Amino acid sequence: MDWLLLGLALALVGVAVWLRWRRPAWYWLTFGILLAIVRVRVRYVAVMDACQLTVPVTRLRLAVCRMFGWEIPRQRVPRLIRLVPTRTGLRLRIKMRPGQDAFEFSAAADRLRHSFAVHQVTSREIKPGVVEISMTGYDVLKRVQMPAKVERSGLRVPVALCEDGTVHYRDYRQTPHSVTLGATQSGKSVYQRQVIKELAALPIALVGIDCKQGVELAPMARRFSALADNPDDAAALLEALVVRMEGIYRIIRREQRISADIPDAEITADIWGLPESLRPVPVLLTIDEVAELALFSTVAEKKRRERIITALVRLAQLGRAAGVFLDLYGQRFGSELGDGITMLRAQLTGRTAHRVNDESSAKMAFGDISPYAVFAATQIPNHRPGMAVVGYSTGEWTRIRTPHISVRQAVNACNRHAHLTPDLPELVRFRPLAPAAPITAPTAVETVKAA
Repeated sequence: MDWLLLGLALALVGVAVWLRWRRPAWYWLTFGILLAIVRVRVRYVAVMDACQLTVPVTRLRLAVCRMFGWEIPRQRVPRLIRLVPTRTGLRLRIKMRPGQDAFEFSAAADRLRHSFAVHQVTSREIKPGVVEISMTGYDVLKRVQMPAKVERSGLRVPVALCEDGTVHYRDYRQTPHSVTLGATQSGKSVYQRQVIKELAALPIALVGIDCKQGVELAPMARRFSALADNPDDAAALLEALVVRMEGIYRIIRREQRISADIPDAEITADIWGLPESLRPVPVLLTIDEVAELALFSTVAEKKRRERIITALVRLAQLGRAAGVFLDLYGQRFGSELGDGITMLRAQLTGRTAHRVNDESSAKMAFGDISPYAVFAATQIPNHRPGMAVVGYSTGEWTRIRTPHISVRQAVNACNRHAHLTPDLPELVRFRPLAPAAPITAPTAVETVKAA
């Protein structure tokens, strides 16, 4: 019996070691959660003290202890309100002591990571006096696996996995315009395919500009209402979008019908307040390699560039209410591209940076958000394509990684939902033609028989 128990124990240890090496997610769900909970419960007081996250006792308590000759109490530890296990880690909700602030816990995140022996620790303030510490038990970005069930509502689509195990969503109602930067082979195209793949199933018009002769977006042309593959067509397409935007504003103005007897709830200044029968279909403009639209070498190209930048700035400033959203992709997007670029970048709320080759490229995205996000963007390794840093206007940022989406997967999604492609009268001349059936090359046997 003793040998049997010893064998079972060794087998259990072997299974745990193998799971931790080959299947870290399974290891966390079977062994890791229990070990982490025990570790946090046992070490909590000592770790808070060692990380200098305690405060002295009150003067009143000190006076009472001295008066009665009691033992002087040690530092007061912040109270652990809740400990919740998740699919990828633990969440600790902590009540701070008077005199503490959320920045102390953010600054101690790396020390907490080592003390609790977890992979990643992030901290955020829930409400005054309460912080939430998210612990990740393993590297969730090493092998990205999106949850089986994700939330999809309106124009909010899942695009990547965050370093704390949560899903990163792209919400076009909340963040209408964005810019995505990254060096070659950093994962920008995969991120773009994921966005288009998720949007293909929604009632939205996709409009694309791909100045690489359409090699990135042309395979998905069945789901695009308009597509331009050179700067000349791009300039005309952007001006046609501006015309459409102006027409939508005229519809909104006509349907407002402001009078004294109309309730406030029925007065709108964007398309989302219009009746569903009159609401124009929203439009997403995705531009691959935006720098190609700003470069010029002749006088004619300079005039074309001014038309393009002017139209882009107008769409970024006025397009949200008309249901026109922008997704810009490129390797660099700085002031060296000429006049109007800084004004355009100021309108792009969403900022995402994949691996960059220099610090100045990261500053283009996060220089006005957080210096820590700039540093994080320059530390992305080459062997992790698709990994990126997302910055928010509040100064917060996080690391994400997009699941690998092949061109075939994105094309299949676009072809499956091709019937949802709306016809926009203003952009009808830019509607891409459906690709012809592929021509199958003759096999070697057929060639020999023909000879």
